[in-house]
Amino acid sequence: MTGRRRATLASRIPWTLIVFLAAATVPWIGSRYDTFLASQIVIDALFAVSLNLLLGTTGLVSFGHVAYFGVGAYVCGILMKTYEVPFVLAFPAAGLGAALFALVSGYFCVRLQKLYFAMLTLAFSQIVWAIAYKWNDVTGGDQGLPEIPYPDLDWMSAIPGFGDLRIGDRFYLLTLVLVALSIAALRIITRSPFGRMLTTIRDNPERAAFIGLNVRAYQLAAFVVAGAFAGLAGALYGLFSRGVFADYVFWSKSAEVIIMTILGGMDYFWGPPVGALALVWLNQQITAYTEYWPFVLGAILLVLLFAFTGGIVGGIVAGFRFARYRLARRDA
Repeated sequence: MTGRRRATLASRIPWTLIVFLAAATVPWIGSRYDTFLASQIVIDALFAVSLNLLLGTTGLVSFGHVAYFGVGAYVCGILMKTYEVPFVLAFPAAGLGAALFALVSGYFCVRLQKLYFAMLTLAFSQIVWAIAYKWNDVTGGDQGLPEIPYPDLDWMSAIPGFGDLRIGDRFYLLTLVLVALSIAALRIITRSPFGRMLTTIRDNPERAAFIGLNVRAYQLAAFVVAGAFAGLAGALYGLFSRGVFADYVFWSKSAEVIIMTILGGMDYFWGPPVGALALVWLNQQITAYTEYWPFVLGAILLVLLFAFTGGIVGGIVAGFRFARYRLARRDA
């Protein structure tokens, strides 16, 4: 079998489906802690992919993406806890609320470029944090909104093999399906003509404007879409944590998701999920061994970023290309 044929066969393997099915087995083959960790990774993966629509696809560096994550978390949490709205309505409302806020804030942000754009997004996120921290009657202030109820998942008992699962396991499976559908939607968007226009704007905004594209309108649309999916991730995170707190919209959360995106490889669609997996796993492993985990984690991230300039996925792709080259030369 030639190297080219091996590469063709490897490309036909449905890796995405395989990864999804493997992730779905966690409640049965893993511990409660494994399910907890997998839930966090899956939600962070959606959050990172939503940011990459701005960072990697459109070329917009947002330091305040956490604002839409937090808006979604609060909208879903308030609706479910305060007004007893079912999850099937509260979840899409979270995405819609985050999209509306992204539309308002993005209208001002896209008027600025580069560093000024980044700083204005940070300013909006700090405004959201201040409101969440001080508006006690609605957000709970510094006490937040604890004990947000899980969605009603009793219907899963009727599915063979699901009856003995804990509520946390069922919520993980629901989260996995919703995140998979959301990431699939983002994949379609990035591959659509709209996504290609965003890439054109990223590569050369002046040329895009010269050929007649309304650059600001496209950037605003990308801002709104990214904000909506970040809001959905925030809604899931609030339920996963059984509460929504002002810390969810603090600026450090934006830095965390930027690290995930760059670490995994922002030039690749699957880079942010890999970065989320790597960062969450490293964080959990390091904190279990030392109290100086921020120093150790920072040192490891520096090594990884210098070793894989295109992110982890970029390094893997380069490795596969080198292997294909060596196989092709051997078979020649």
